[in-house]
Amino acid sequence: PERKPFYGGTYFPPAQFRQLLERIHEIWTGHRDRVRQQADALTAALQPTPRAPAEIDDTPLRAGHEEFRAAFDPEHGGFGGAPKFPRPVVLNFLFRYCARTGNTAARDMALLTLRRMAAGGLFDQLGGGFHRYSVDDRWLVPHFEKMLYDQAQLVVSYVEAYQITGDEFFADIARRTCDYVLRNLTGPDGGFYSAEDADSEGVEGKFYVWTRAEIEAVLGDRADAFCRAYGVSAAGNWEHGLNILHGTGFPDERAALLAARAKRIRPHRDEKIITAWNGLMISALARAAQALDEPRYLRAAQTAAGRFGNIVRSGNAPAVLDDYACLATGLVDLYETDFNPRWLTKAAELADVMLKTFADPAGGFFMTTGADASVLVRPKEEYDGAEPSGNSVAALLLLRLAELTDRLDYREAARRTLAAAAALLTRAPHAVPQMLCALDWLLGNPQQVTLTGPPERFLPVLRRQFLPTVTVRFRSGAESTAQVCVRGACQLPVHHPAELQKLLEPTARAG
Repeated sequence: PERKPFYGGTYFPPAQFRQLLERIHEIWTGHRDRVRQQADALTAALQPTPRAPAEIDDTPLRAGHEEFRAAFDPEHGGFGGAPKFPRPVVLNFLFRYCARTGNTAARDMALLTLRRMAAGGLFDQLGGGFHRYSVDDRWLVPHFEKMLYDQAQLVVSYVEAYQITGDEFFADIARRTCDYVLRNLTGPDGGFYSAEDADSEGVEGKFYVWTRAEIEAVLGDRADAFCRAYGVSAAGNWEHGLNILHGTGFPDERAALLAARAKRIRPHRDEKIITAWNGLMISALARAAQALDEPRYLRAAQTAAGRFGNIVRSGNAPAVLDDYACLATGLVDLYETDFNPRWLTKAAELADVMLKTFADPAGGFFMTTGADASVLVRPKEEYDGAEPSGNSVAALLLLRLAELTDRLDYREAARRTLAAAAALLTRAPHAVPQMLCALDWLLGNPQQVTLTGPPERFLPVLRRQFLPTVTVRFRSGAESTAQVCVRGACQLPVHHPAELQKLLEPTARAG
């Protein structure tokens, strides 16, 4: 009656479940006190174990790099064997570790992974966007489901790869992924839907795969060259004589096949609007708008951001930490794109609610509010998996807001979050790569750039290179200047982009 658990399992066949219910009724009727004792013991065991906060140095950064280096697949990219998930949080860390240390091997692991994923079947070569994971170690055969959170995070990864290398290959993948989301995962009010299923007409992958004959019927005499480039054969590279497209190039042929594919029955679309994932996508579009100079992406980010007022629910569920942290981060990225103070004000408001509602006095954040008494445990999620954890996103958000708003309480809350996670960061840094990004910021010397007056002349310097610990804020004025500050120590304002470039920390660039 108190909704305390006393027995659990994962799956019970119908006949076994009936027997289980009868046995539970028997025990509850005859041994109620024992059931209550078991429920109390199990409820107590589920409570999180308090961890003593500790100060932390850069040891987890170095250890994390070594763990990812040991797991790296030097031929196909990615980390570990099949199945392979994109896990963009790892790429985030490796890019930042290179920027911090000059270790180009870290950068190159991330770049190779991004190249191999984009050329494989994991990427929808015709319609853009990434499938959920690869069942093999070559990124060829995907589980064909498409998740919004993957699109959002991978757009940022490819944008950052473009900023680091200047290679248009990465920009092209970022554009095609953004365009997929705007075309197929955007609702009429500008919000972003959560997913597309793997199957259509009851068959997984049917919408995406091709026979060679189908390609020849569309492309005619252009089919041979395309099929060679994309690994297509009459026998097929998958099953039942079907082919998963993998390769690069041939944009006109891709467009023709995409038009033909549009006549097929699409997979079902899950039209839930999940706030956290929308926040990730707002970030992605804002970052892409900056680096690729694409106004369409900025308009889409602005429209999506405008639909969220005070967060109460996400989809059909009460809002959780991730919703506040990810949406506020999206608004910060949007502010740094169009400099509309509305977004920064709203981001700070969300951060304040987040601190009031979810913060653990011992440091870090609970996932839920604790308002629902029927929820027996307030989980404190820190693992960065296919999505970054709410704690990792919150820590980096607060560090950025501290620079943009000059509020030291935000920085202190971030420091306490990292201190509370110190044991995990030290014991298993590979489990928390996005938290490592926040630690990198905390231990570094982030640069605060204030643009006064018309900002356009300085934007290429700030947006066409990878500057992972730079924040940019805007103030109105008649004269166009840029001023760089580090921890409150400010250089004199400069008037020319070349002068600003000299003040910014150098970043590693790949050839």
